[in-house]
Amino acid sequence: MTARSPGALANVEKFSVITAIAAPLMRVNIDTDIIIPSREMKRVSKKGLSNGLFAGWRYTDIDERVANPEFVLNHAAYLGTQIIIAGENFGCGSSREHAVWALVEYGIRAVIAPSFSAIFHSNCIQNGVLPVTLPADEVAALAKLAVGGSSGIFTIDLLAQHIIDPAGRTHTFEISPNHRQTLLDGLDPIDRTLTLKASIEDFEQNHYDGNTWAKLSENQP
Repeated sequence: MTARSPGALANVEKFSVITAIAAPLMRVNIDTDIIIPSREMKRVSKKGLSNGLFAGWRYTDIDERVANPEFVLNHAAYLGTQIIIAGENFGCGSSREHAVWALVEYGIRAVIAPSFSAIFHSNCIQNGVLPVTLPADEVAALAKLAVGGSSGIFTIDLLAQHIIDPAGRTHTFEISPNHRQTLLDGLDPIDRTLTLKASIEDFEQNHYDGNTWAKLSENQP
């Protein structure tokens, strides 16, 4: 197997507890083309995408990058936002992983919504972003508390699986044990596979020991 220690190349930041500003984006069906328009996807790299995050909403002139004063992330009170609170079906549309890459580079560590596109949800887990699913009325209540920006701070505790809102109330959320551990460990899919390296190598050795012809055929030109 390729020599790679877990976390060596993935650059996935571990998630345990964050205390941060939350930005309300209470629109339904925010798709991946809104999160990162296709015209902003000029590279395969995960780097250099944050400038195009929500470009259609963030700028009044996309080419000149003229900031839209009405867009929430452009308000001074939301500088340093790490949490987005959104409406249903967040991340729908195309399966482009660039959408999550752009969020990560901008500094977003968690998104709270009533529901997510399945592929977007998976992309979040693999890139260190926590997708929190809560009932719609609970999300709406959190969004109202987030209107103050830096005057209201949220804490998301993945270990305890709860959110503490600016009013001090606790909101419990569910997450699969596998997804929870992936985020806590900061592992991408390759890293998770490499945690089983010893078992994989044992399987390979046992396979060759029981099938000598396979080993011989592998050495044939």
